[in-house]
Amino acid sequence: MSTTEQVSSSSSSPIVVTTWPFINATRNAFAKMMTPGATCLDAVEVGCRTCEDEQCDGSVGWGNHPAEDGETTLDALIIDGRTMSVGAVANLHRIKNAIGVARAVLQYSTHSLLVGESATKFAIDMGFKEEDLHSNGSIETWNKWKNGNCQPNFRRNVQPDPTTSCGPYTPKPQCDKEFSSHRQLPYGEHDTIGMVSLDSNGNMAAGGSTNGLQFKIPGRVSDTALIGSGAYVDNDVGGACATGDGDVMQRFVPSYHAVQLMRQGVAPDEACLDAIKRIAQFNPNFTGAVLALDKNGRYGAACHGMDSFPYSVMKQGWIDPEVLQIPCLKP
Repeated sequence: MSTTEQVSSSSSSPIVVTTWPFINATRNAFAKMMTPGATCLDAVEVGCRTCEDEQCDGSVGWGNHPAEDGETTLDALIIDGRTMSVGAVANLHRIKNAIGVARAVLQYSTHSLLVGESATKFAIDMGFKEEDLHSNGSIETWNKWKNGNCQPNFRRNVQPDPTTSCGPYTPKPQCDKEFSSHRQLPYGEHDTIGMVSLDSNGNMAAGGSTNGLQFKIPGRVSDTALIGSGAYVDNDVGGACATGDGDVMQRFVPSYHAVQLMRQGVAPDEACLDAIKRIAQFNPNFTGAVLALDKNGRYGAACHGMDSFPYSVMKQGWIDPEVLQIPCLKP
């Protein structure tokens, strides 16, 4: 299912849309954008940083979702729709402000994406503080998982049997020639923050931040950090962001897909729905959502595999963000 909000305001009417009911992130992003001299890019950075600090739903920021090795790592992305400049980090270790490091990649390098320990070194060189991303909760969660024979995990076609045993794993001598590339995610594994903003000058930005899947294989890169998957934006058209089963969704670059359809005149909700249906065609059990905002301030979303998908909106003249909720397509 999908919905688009029709608005009569011009592209110069500021607005922020955010995945999930992340009220504080949406409010702070909008407030930043309304500060003299601030931009839509500043708004996205502040909004995503709010969720990193608040550890939104346990899926954003430090201290949650440990990987197989017990470490929490972070992914983030930020895109400037005016210049098409991008900064992103993936598998970032020991730095809490992932969206800030992504912004630094955009500002202080000619690259688009830095990963792993090298991204951490870059962050330290740029003045970010190195900190432990473990928490008592993440340590307890990991120990419980380890003592439970490392279940569930994301391995397949390996030995020992990954459905009953921990590693180290090696390839099976003969693996299946055909296999399912997806398994249903547990509830709460898909609450990445994604955000799109439109400022009073008609400029747009988008981005997102996550700590990725719980018990992921170390080195895994989420869709959040990938341009066109986690988010995409173009001043001439609009922007979109995605949340959900990232290993599936990134194969279909749904945010780029939605923006390209809006470029052809498709309404935001219909653009999101088309992106969602494309994924479901190959992965009928996936869980996810796409949220879009066009250059005229119209917004909409579509979702799959959940009962419903809530997202947050803040516009000029509003005291607080509003949370809208839409029903989702079912497998």
